[in-house]
Amino acid sequence: MQAFVINRHGGPEVFDATSVPDPQAGPGEVRIRVQASSVNPLEIKMRSGLVQAGPDFPAILNGDVGGIVDQIGDGVKGLAEGDAVIGWAGGVRGHPGALADFMVADARLVTQAPNRLPLEQSAVLPLVFLTAWSAVMDRGALQPGEHVLIHGGTGGVGHVAVQLAKARGARVATTVSSLEKADIARGLGADDIILYPLEPVAGYVERLTGGAGFPLIFDTVGGSCLDASFEAAAISGRVCSINTRSSHDLSPLHARNLSLHVIFRLLPLLYGLELEQHSRILRNLTKMVDDGTLRPLLAERHFRFAEIADAHRYFESGQAVGKILLTHNGTDGP
Repeated sequence: MQAFVINRHGGPEVFDATSVPDPQAGPGEVRIRVQASSVNPLEIKMRSGLVQAGPDFPAILNGDVGGIVDQIGDGVKGLAEGDAVIGWAGGVRGHPGALADFMVADARLVTQAPNRLPLEQSAVLPLVFLTAWSAVMDRGALQPGEHVLIHGGTGGVGHVAVQLAKARGARVATTVSSLEKADIARGLGADDIILYPLEPVAGYVERLTGGAGFPLIFDTVGGSCLDASFEAAAISGRVCSINTRSSHDLSPLHARNLSLHVIFRLLPLLYGLELEQHSRILRNLTKMVDDGTLRPLLAERHFRFAEIADAHRYFESGQAVGKILLTHNGTDGP
């Protein structure tokens, strides 16, 4: 089969098209004829070497996958050849990814694709949904009627978190960097918009909460945004973050009795942990899409697998709003 691999860490130019043996589904696994994937920050970090958790060289990256099951391993139940599936199922150590004609995956890491969306569009959702669900629903334990602050409401994870929180019955506030993104966030269901370049933390905390702070904050950005999250949190509030590779003064957590939850979705694949939970969350993804309460925010440009280097350059340029769709060379995408 054809695959797009990296043989060393570096810039987008390190991707090579090459021929590798067709993988075979083992016990508990399915083989997927890949139709689509997406670009996540994780793949950028693996390619550059910032995260040392990718497959061994020659490495096939990308965990998001959408495709058709064409081979079933022993012991697999609930899936059949010909099923359209989506999942986040590889592209990390010990699990080759989706940038190839075929991908073999543990059957618990994929689920039936939604009917409401084209398969290619659904393929951009698994990792960001898993991450947002872990933060907002599981670790953050968001309750109906609570006021939640989501940093980066038009980003890959953020746009899903906004929709999850709205579907949960919460009042949703989100930070954005421009009026254009403010309109997008409102369209996703955000109730309160914060143009963070123009409004300090103390200002929007007073305006939106009367100075009390938010009981739950989801930081999808990291860095100074995590410090802002501590400042904006209510007494005994919960802060969830997906980007904590930085040093911070933790005294605000002590002063306000805060809890900090770090979300790292690689763990199920790296260590074989919580695979049934992974499967449960993916089933919720399909249900929400088919119920019409979740939709992907797609970047203006999408790319074929053969253009993976250009897709990485586009991501790193900061021009993309929403998820970057990758389609197999044989498909046209949306």
